[in-house]
Amino acid sequence: MRAIDTNVLVRLLARDDAKQVAAAEHFVEGGAWVSHLVLMEAAWVLDGVYDLAPAAIATAIEMLLDHKNLALEKTDVVVAAVAQFRKRPTLGFSDCLIVEVARRAGHIPVGTFDRELGRLADVQRL
Repeated sequence: MRAIDTNVLVRLLARDDAKQVAAAEHFVEGGAWVSHLVLMEAAWVLDGVYDLAPAAIATAIEMLLDHKNLALEKTDVVVAAVAQFRKRPTLGFSDCLIVEVARRAGHIPVGTFDRELGRLADVQRL
């Protein structure tokens, strides 16, 4: 299966350049894989460049989970990260995904200097 980069995923979500959207849609027609890293970068872009609210970012990621042509890396991890992000949007999606990936891999606690992140289960504030 093909994989896509962050800029392709952002085009599919933002739909702000008709030519690039068409190219992105054509590329993923036969199916495409989205890594956690690409998903995290896309969330950063949606926040930092497009200034989307956390709820809108969570909705966008949920739409990707249901996309007929996209396969997200370890969807169960992404679903859990989105659920955590909806509960604590001040964390940011990337922090929620980092914790969920570590949980599933059995590498906990996650060490952090971040006060907000340090409040989660399986996270240790240093």
